[in-house]
Amino acid sequence: MKLIGAGSNPDRPQVDHDLIFTVPNILTVLRFMGVPLFVWLVLSEQEYGFAVLVLVIMGSTDWVDGYIARRFDQTSKLGRILDPMADRAALLAVAFTLAIAGVVQWWYLAALLVPDAILAIASLIYFRSHPDLPVSVIGKIRTALLLLGTPLLVLSKLPIPFTEVYFVAAWTFLGFGLLGHWIAAYNYFWAILRKGKELKNDDGGHS
Repeated sequence: MKLIGAGSNPDRPQVDHDLIFTVPNILTVLRFMGVPLFVWLVLSEQEYGFAVLVLVIMGSTDWVDGYIARRFDQTSKLGRILDPMADRAALLAVAFTLAIAGVVQWWYLAALLVPDAILAIASLIYFRSHPDLPVSVIGKIRTALLLLGTPLLVLSKLPIPFTEVYFVAAWTFLGFGLLGHWIAAYNYFWAILRKGKELKNDDGGHS
């Protein structure tokens, strides 16, 4: 079974429609809403078990909305921008929350923030907005690894059996996820520069 790009049909070209109220976009909004719920469960209620459940649901919707969009031709221009934004908001908010709770060290949050800050600055310089670049395979794998590792890390803090196994598995996923995060950021950075220069050249040619 193909996990990355599941639901796509090679015989049908994928078109980004001008749609707003689609099932994938609704699922993406629900993923946004899961962030404050997770923060509340961890910092206010210390309910790590329910927090893990929220993370699992958020991670599942990340795959499901992409599958539905490709399978039922519900890809949209809004979704192409909103989906990676939801992923990034979730990853950063969860990391920040876990750092405050003492589950992860602050260097983990910094390792996520620094590449994103560089990309945000480059996007503002070249586009004054979102660069609207397609999500890379490395970016998808990175997100999947981080979304797998985070709930396992939270599980390792619960009074349950095999916490050592969960801890090792969590940091295995998170370590490779962070590596993929930096590689994806490097690729996106150069893609932003290339696209920015192409747009500048096109504007110069039409002036």
